[in-house]
Amino acid sequence: MKIIDISRPLQNSTPVWPGDTPFDFELMWTKEASGSVNVGKVEMSTHTGTHVDAPYHFDSEGKRIHELDLSIYCGTAKVIHIRGQEVITAHILKKMDLAGTERLLIRTDSWEDSNRFPEEFTYFHPDAAEYLGSLGIKLIGVDVPSVDFMKSKELPAHHSFFQQSIFILEGLDLTSAEEGTYELIALPLKLTDGDGSPVRAILRGGSAD
Repeated sequence: MKIIDISRPLQNSTPVWPGDTPFDFELMWTKEASGSVNVGKVEMSTHTGTHVDAPYHFDSEGKRIHELDLSIYCGTAKVIHIRGQEVITAHILKKMDLAGTERLLIRTDSWEDSNRFPEEFTYFHPDAAEYLGSLGIKLIGVDVPSVDFMKSKELPAHHSFFQQSIFILEGLDLTSAEEGTYELIALPLKLTDGDGSPVRAILRGGSAD
């Protein structure tokens, strides 16, 4: 079965949210020095690259990473393309055939240079969350660093998705994903009390709609 890797690579040049912890990997032990093994050390933010947000990230009373239902992050998912939009609204989404969708991944192509953190990107109007919630969608995945406007402090989209019990997967690389239905696997690490977690996200199979 074909596998499409929709994760962004983690490397020392990986761009991160301005002011956040830079990603750093280095070998602390080498095979030459230890006589047996190479052992690396990683320093990073929990929101580096392709990652999930726990509700605790933006709500101190929300669930933390280790408390999340893993079934949210694996199962049938639909990929759609919405390019050239500053903000995704319910009006735009109502033009799509989303009946029966539980996990929705949206390719916007608005993160144009993957080697640099974008100064702006497509984000969501709160009414999009309300509409998707009415359809029974439980996971939203995007190819940008956040579902909210870059400079937002109130995070209305995050809170709107939370109110609709829709969980958030950000920073996907959907450049190789055509529109259609796939099996998604994007499991977070079991970080006790974590506010977020990197994931290795993949799509399997695929059928055009």
